[in-house]
Formats: sequence, structure tokens, C-alpha cells
Amino acid sequence: MSTRVGLALAAILTAVLVTACKPTASAPPAIAVAPVVAAPLPQGSGCGPAIARTQAVVDSDVSTENLNRAVGDRFSADLRRAGDACRSGNDREALGLLASAKARYGYP
Repeated sequence: MSTRVGLALAAILTAVLVTACKPTASAPPAIAVAPVVAAPLPQGSGCGPAIARTQAVVDSDVSTENLNRAVGDRFSADLRRAGDACRSGNDREALGLLASAKARYGYP
């Protein structure tokens, strides 16, 4: 076999192999996702707005299934206890309960 024939066969074989490796199917169709519209978070300082902001995030995470509903329910119950302390004028206790709940469920 001459060098020219060997090179020609190698080139043909390479072309066949490269063509065989190229995908012929189109990309899978894109999945339509409903846009998530975030409501503005409560503003202000103190225990009330801080608890309300955290509750809004928890509600959003549950609705987008980033947080399991049962865990969201437990987290919300903890936030209600913090809210009760806040409404009673116990800001320090309320903020402590909020911090504890956020740490328990891994929220910053």
C-alpha cells in the first residue's frame, strides 16, 4: 500500500468518524417556566419588619418548592412565636427567637 493510499484512507476514516460523532438530533425543547414576581419585602427596622421579611421569604420558598411545605409550616410557627413576643413589646426576645429560627432552618 502506498503512502498516498494510506493517507487517503486515513482521511476518509477520520471524516467518517467525525461525522458519526456529531449529534443529529436537535436540542431538547425548552421547558416553560412561569415567571416569579417577587413582592416588595416589608421595610423598616425593629422586630416587626424583620419577622415579616423572613416570613415573606419563607412563603416564597414554599410556593416555589425550594422549601418543603412541612418545614415551612414549622418555620412559620416559630416566626409566629417571635411575632407574638414582638407585639408584646419584647423586641429583644422576638429578635432572639427570629435569629434562632433562621439558624435552625439555615436562613442567613
